[in-house]
Amino acid sequence: MRYLILPFIIVILLLASACRSDFETVASSRQLTFSKDTIYLDTVFTNIGSSTYRLKVYNTSKKDINIPTVKLGKGLDSKYRMTVDGMQGNEGKLFSNVEILAKDSLYIFIETTASSTDANPTDFLYTDNIEFDAGANLQTIPLVTLIQDAVFLYPKRFADGTTETLPLADSQEISGFYLDENDPINGNELHFTNKKPYVIYGYAAVPNNKTAIFDAGSRVFFHTDSGLIVGKNASLQINGSASNSTALENEVVFEGDRLEPEYAAVPGQWGAIWLTDGSTNHSINHLTVKNATIGLLIQNNDGTTVEIKNSQFYNSSNYGILAQTAIIAAENIVINAAGTTALSCSHGGNYTFNHSTFNNNWNSSSQLTVAISNYISGAIPEANDLTKATFTNCIIYGNNTNQLQLAQKSTAAFNYQFSNCLIKYTENSTTAEYQFKTDATHYNNIILNQNPKFFNTSQNKLNIDENSAAFAKGTSAYLIPLDILGNTRTSPPDLGAYQSMAFPK
Repeated sequence: MRYLILPFIIVILLLASACRSDFETVASSRQLTFSKDTIYLDTVFTNIGSSTYRLKVYNTSKKDINIPTVKLGKGLDSKYRMTVDGMQGNEGKLFSNVEILAKDSLYIFIETTASSTDANPTDFLYTDNIEFDAGANLQTIPLVTLIQDAVFLYPKRFADGTTETLPLADSQEISGFYLDENDPINGNELHFTNKKPYVIYGYAAVPNNKTAIFDAGSRVFFHTDSGLIVGKNASLQINGSASNSTALENEVVFEGDRLEPEYAAVPGQWGAIWLTDGSTNHSINHLTVKNATIGLLIQNNDGTTVEIKNSQFYNSSNYGILAQTAIIAAENIVINAAGTTALSCSHGGNYTFNHSTFNNNWNSSSQLTVAISNYISGAIPEANDLTKATFTNCIIYGNNTNQLQLAQKSTAAFNYQFSNCLIKYTENSTTAEYQFKTDATHYNNIILNQNPKFFNTSQNKLNIDENSAAFAKGTSAYLIPLDILGNTRTSPPDLGAYQSMAFPK
């Protein structure tokens, strides 16, 4: 009999504890505290769902609390939706009898899908509140979202579930569509204005013999696996201009369509600007490209020069600019951070870069800043003439030991020259291509392995001041009167795209 006493006592204790008053919930009475006092859901495009945002709700009291209602202020009409501690509630809008144990917490996850017509017409904000309880016990957390109206460009979807594709070489295809200058909804899709931002899904292609024009201040946001293709005999004309603030209000900006701050510098969010074989007469001025796989890909253009001025390429997962048998004339160019190479000029071509800044602090032992070659392994022909690769008043820097690579095949010409450039190459090489001090044919006034002291490379601020090794080291013979920001250059000029100045505020 004594063996039954212990289990009997345990059962009695459990039953007694189940009846204790401190396991009963009490009504909420403004005891809740929150991880945020306002939830700002970052800018979204009209009718495109937002990311999910989190609010943590704390019960700091010593009693278990029952919240009679947790709801959105606009009720079932709200464009927000929630889950509360994993519960869906009534359409994600209304939750009843939500309990929080003493000294415990719960999570609320919030999303929205709203149209610009839902927002306040004066500031384009869509707002609501999360309401906890009611009456004297009411506690609220405001919700705020900026809604941007946009022009959406995307491939057609067919009845069988497939989507429109574009033909590539070797019978390959890619998800994409041709821009239409007479589209019944968007009008002229080949003329990008600054009236609304554009959101592109898939690859938008410029048809043969057509020109895509981008006005100053236009904004293009690319979804995953999307980009811009300029086809044979087609042209790209980007007409940005200098801006007066860090908002880049007059720049043409290409970037990914994830607008949350945590995606501001994430590489590889979209594909590339692709100037294909045979495309022609390209002009690029004041373009900023962010977070692409390849910022600008130029392949075998038709012999006309790609003019690139006052443009920036940041955080590309592979290349900032990848040129293959291309002709480029560039000035005031900035490329920073690329997973493979910031600037790659390969398979020959003709290249001129003046007053440009190239930097690569990518966290990889194999990344390069500038790579120049006259061949591509396996290509037909494998080697092509590099008729010219001239760099003047430039900075080539980064966090690796050697940031310049010159690679050639003897079966094709390989002509290059660096004048008044700061180059990081610390190895004492015996290879003929890297005789910076003694090879007067290819090198003139080279500053080797000195720090340009950029303001902040992680924030893409590659400005310099008078303490930089690049200060006043340029040649006036190739001076570009204005820097990338529109500041007047002095004589002798500074190296790179920026005229030296005080640290930006």
